[in-house]
Formats: sequence, structure tokens, C-alpha cells
Amino acid sequence: MSTMTRWMDSPIGGLRIHVSAGLITAIDFGAGEPRRQQTGSTLLDQAERQLDEYFAGERTDFDLPLANDGTEFQKKVWAELRRIPYGETASYGDIARRLGYEPVISRAVGAANGANPIPIVVPCHRVIGADGSLTGYAGGVDRKKTLLDLERPGLF
Repeated sequence: MSTMTRWMDSPIGGLRIHVSAGLITAIDFGAGEPRRQQTGSTLLDQAERQLDEYFAGERTDFDLPLANDGTEFQKKVWAELRRIPYGETASYGDIARRLGYEPVISRAVGAANGANPIPIVVPCHRVIGADGSLTGYAGGVDRKKTLLDLERPGLF
């Protein structure tokens, strides 16, 4: 089955949603890219609607079928990211501890977090530095701050 994509506008810039074999496979930050609409996919419609609801403050969790392509460690980290409640944050060390590892593995958690292909839906933006700082984000720290402010105004 071929991959279908859809561009959508959002408060953090253009997003490109990828779908293949009935699963969301990726969401890319596409700032500056033209808006292109691909029709014919109920899943793309559903993903765009849920993302719009999230950005409007009407949705706190996503109900979408997600691809889970990664190493076993990455899959564990991504599953743990989905357990961070809306409006809350966790440090890389917190995630390591929740997975049964020592906090020294936090760099590996950070690498898995950075490799997350489905940001926002798998909320890697909710992971912060041990000192509470906004650390790197694939979409840029400004986008991370915007997402966290959307979920909990005044947190950062």
C-alpha cells in the first residue's frame, strides 16, 4: 500500500501527516511548505480533525492507529511518552526510571525521544531537562514551548 500524505496548517506551522497501511506513520514539521491536500483517506481526515481539536484546546488525548516502527527500546520510550498526561511534563531521567532503568540512561531516552516519528500525538514535547529547562526538540524549542503553553498556559 502506498503512503498518503496531507499538509495542514497549525499554530506551530505546517504539518505533514503520513499514512500507510491504515496507520499514521509520521508527522513532519513543514514550516514554509505549501499547503497540499490529498483526499480519499478517512484516516487522514480523522488525524487532521483530531490535531485541529488539540490545537483548539478541545482534545487532550489522541485516538489514532499508529505505526510502531523502531527499536524495542524506542518503542518502550514512545509508549511511556503516551502515558505523560496532558498538561504535565517529565524529565528524561523520569522516563528512564519509569521504564526500570537507572537515570544515567537518560541520554538514550533523549535519543529515542528525538527519533519519535509522530510528534504531538506521541507527546515528546512533554519531556524536559532534569532542571526543568526546555531542552531540544525536533521541531525547535519555540514549537515545544508553544505546545506546552497550549496544554498548560503559564507553565513556561
